[in-house]
Amino acid sequence: MPRTAALPLILAAALVPAQSPVPPMTGFTSAGAAQEIDLERKFDASLSRQNPDHWLKDFSSKPHHLGSPADKLVVEKIAALFKSWGYETAIETFYPLFPTPRTRLLEMIAPEHYTARLSEPPIEGDESTANTAGGLPVYNAYSIDGDVTGELVYVNYGVPADYERLAEMGVDVKGKIVIARYGGSWRGIKPKVAAEHGAIGCIIYTDPWNDGYYRGDVYPKGGYRPPYSAQRGSVMDMPTYPGDPLTPGVGATLDARRPPYDAASLAANKSLPLTRIPVLPISYGDAEPLLRALGGPVAPQQWRGALPITYHVGPGTARVHLKLEFDWKLTPAYDVIARMPGAERPDEWILRGNHHDGWVFGASDPLSGTVSLLEEARGIAELARQGWRPKRTLIYCVWDGEEPMLLGSTEWAEQHEAELRRHAAVYLNTDATGRGFVEIGGSHTLEAFAIQSARDVTDPAHKVSALARREAAESAEAGKKKEFALDALGSGSDFTPFLQHVGIATLNFSFGGEEQYGVYHSNYDTYEHYVRFEDPDFQYVLATVQLGGRMMLRLANAEVLPLRFENLAKTVAGYAKEVAKLADEMRQQTEFRNEEIRSGALKIAADSRQTYVVPAPQPPVPFLNFAPLDNAVARLQSSVDAWSKIEPTKLDAGRAAAVDDILMHSEQALLSDEGLPRRPWYRHMLYAPGYYTGYDVKTLPGIREAIEQRDWREVETQISRVAAALNALSREIDRATAAAQ
Repeated sequence: MPRTAALPLILAAALVPAQSPVPPMTGFTSAGAAQEIDLERKFDASLSRQNPDHWLKDFSSKPHHLGSPADKLVVEKIAALFKSWGYETAIETFYPLFPTPRTRLLEMIAPEHYTARLSEPPIEGDESTANTAGGLPVYNAYSIDGDVTGELVYVNYGVPADYERLAEMGVDVKGKIVIARYGGSWRGIKPKVAAEHGAIGCIIYTDPWNDGYYRGDVYPKGGYRPPYSAQRGSVMDMPTYPGDPLTPGVGATLDARRPPYDAASLAANKSLPLTRIPVLPISYGDAEPLLRALGGPVAPQQWRGALPITYHVGPGTARVHLKLEFDWKLTPAYDVIARMPGAERPDEWILRGNHHDGWVFGASDPLSGTVSLLEEARGIAELARQGWRPKRTLIYCVWDGEEPMLLGSTEWAEQHEAELRRHAAVYLNTDATGRGFVEIGGSHTLEAFAIQSARDVTDPAHKVSALARREAAESAEAGKKKEFALDALGSGSDFTPFLQHVGIATLNFSFGGEEQYGVYHSNYDTYEHYVRFEDPDFQYVLATVQLGGRMMLRLANAEVLPLRFENLAKTVAGYAKEVAKLADEMRQQTEFRNEEIRSGALKIAADSRQTYVVPAPQPPVPFLNFAPLDNAVARLQSSVDAWSKIEPTKLDAGRAAAVDDILMHSEQALLSDEGLPRRPWYRHMLYAPGYYTGYDVKTLPGIREAIEQRDWREVETQISRVAAALNALSREIDRATAAAQ
């Protein structure tokens, strides 16, 4: 594919409409902001699209999963780049458990025989897809070994609500093998819920409705998933804890204490976040014969995908045999850590991360983000070469083993937790990036900072600010004016240990939404695919570089760290109203549904031609005492109001340093030593991945999930814990206010 020639960058500051010459910039005086804008112009002028293009092509030329020779080679190349730019660079090595497959067999044995291909054929015109030697086959990491045979049942997305619907249809999965489609939750939730309902095996397939021909032309004509492409991925119980399953809370060094990790011991150890049943991903080409053979009730309309079949749920005559065996071993994970010491406040660290490992070639995920981070680091190093030095220490981190389950980042954060608690101020993360709209999530203390940063980067396609384009898209979709709001973070990338375990203010950002990306975690996530269907001229890679560069430079240079509490207080007040409303709505819905059950209305409303099992009535929802939470929210607002009267940039050096020290540790106030119920590794009281959603966030997770699980005693306990965390934050804000006076 011909490459677009590199074009000169247009300075973002010149294209943002209706701005004063020196726009507001949190943490800076007017003079400091003017100097910062001038520095960012120099940064922009040093950037090149050719560097990311070259690195992406090079790093994605071979499969480079965790533990592969190509993975180590990529690590060495990245470390060499950082060293050549003047960073203090080291490679830190950890040894997590990482299983790779020995045996993969899936066959339908009735009503006819079919053996799944479980392989991805080469694509004409994409040489990489024919050169997969040494790459990982299609599988799910951290599935247990197993050899099971049983009737097949289709469970839609395989989330708890789907099993409630199956129960109403009279379908029981106990002793059966389930087949679920990707989507609706993180993949690891599907075997987790299946096992809770007694299933003995789990198959996960990608329906063409989600990212195949239903969405557009498949690769190579278009960018979407071809018939025999399948999504690899981890199914470890990440909502319990990420990282090495054998060493939770401590770095997985060679001398770390571990339980036995042979297959039999792992299957017997119920404390580990591994699956309880064998799990295998397949393509929609392999899924179609299985689904076509299903009998039983026709699937509900919302469960039907885009295959040319009638979707049934089973069970029936369709029986399958699933056999999986894995090589359970410790595998080296190599993290590249590159430092640029701060000139004035070296003990305040600004961390920036992405990962380098892929499931196969990984051109989009993660390398589009990795090469963005590298060009950003190079541009900042060029400023340092010209004489500039950051006030605070900058640390660039390129993680290994993110794909299996955030291994490199989690082990590093656990190993260095004490240092991070003392020195880390902010962690910035990027994963894949592509053409489209700016996407930012994270700590709401950084919301104003994120808005200002996105405002000052130009969208390459429309030549308006990235912020303006994002807001325009959201307003058009909503049919009314929408302003940017920072997304809360669940999990799914390397920010998790820093935010939710250590308590570091965090942002995760990228661009996307317009790429044709139907090759997630497959052999087809190649350089050729990326330059055809995702960001052909690397314009959005460069926009990602500019956004990351602005964030790093502003965090490095600010007179006072740009953390603010106004947006946080407003957001937390909204969360408190949401959980109270959730309880009220559940109470009303329970009363209504129980009456429908008692009166027989639910039964007579059902289709008389189909089996319908009336669910049992549920206990009533009590009136809950949210007063401790409401009082804590009110106290937080009072503390924030007092702090808002302070102008941190007008403080003298001593008071500014004292305030900085409080600000950089403020996120830690929102941690609870006890952690969340059933998963104490997650300590943050405001944000966590959902126990039954995975990647998707649950805000006020302890309270919200206790309500959803109807555990009223736990609701009271979690209200107290969240209130305690908010009160602790209020005390820290009061300390900052006092230190500034």
